[in-house]
Amino acid sequence: MSARLPSWAWVTGLTTGAIAAVAVMAVQADQGPQPTASAARPTVSASADAKPSAEPKQPPAVPADSGTGRRIVYSLGDRRVWLVDASDAARRSFTVWPGTVSPDPGTYTIGTRTEATTGSDGVQVEHVIYFAAKSGVSVAFSNAVDGSSPPPAASGTKTGGIRVAKSDGKALWAFGTAGTTVRVVE
Repeated sequence: MSARLPSWAWVTGLTTGAIAAVAVMAVQADQGPQPTASAARPTVSASADAKPSAEPKQPPAVPADSGTGRRIVYSLGDRRVWLVDASDAARRSFTVWPGTVSPDPGTYTIGTRTEATTGSDGVQVEHVIYFAAKSGVSVAFSNAVDGSSPPPAASGTKTGGIRVAKSDGKALWAFGTAGTTVRVVE
C-alpha cells in the first residue's frame, strides 16, 4: 500500500509554490523599466482649424474678467476653454470648435448632462454638458464618439454644440458636474 499525502499538505505545497512564483515575477518586474511621473500642467489638445497637437504648450492665462472660484471658462474670441479649480488655477485648457449659435457672454450653470446622443449635425457625440440656450437652440459642450472634428455646418443650420477633442471631453465631463459654473467671456 502506498502512503497518501493529506490534502492540507497538497494545498500548503501549491500555495508555497505560487507565492515563490509571484515573488520571482515581482523581482523581475522591479528590475524592468519604470514609469516616470511628470508634473501636472494644463495641456493644449486642439485648435480651431487643425488636429490636436501632441506637443503640450503653455496656454494663455485665464481671462481676468472670468470670475473667481471653481468654474469652466469659455472664451468666444479665443475658441478656448479653461477648467479652473477653487484656487483660481487653470487645471486644463484646450481649444474648441463652436457651433453656429454661441451663448451670450455671462454666467451660466450646468444643468443637464447626457452620456451620449446624436448631435444636431448627425454625428454621434458623448459627454454632452448643457449650460445655455439661445434662439431656441441648446448650447452644450460635447465630443464626437469617433474623435473627429465637426465638419462646417450646412448653410442656415443652427447648431449649439461646442465640440472638443475626445480626451478633453472626458476631462470636461469629469470636471463639469451639474451645478458647475460656466463663465462665457468675449
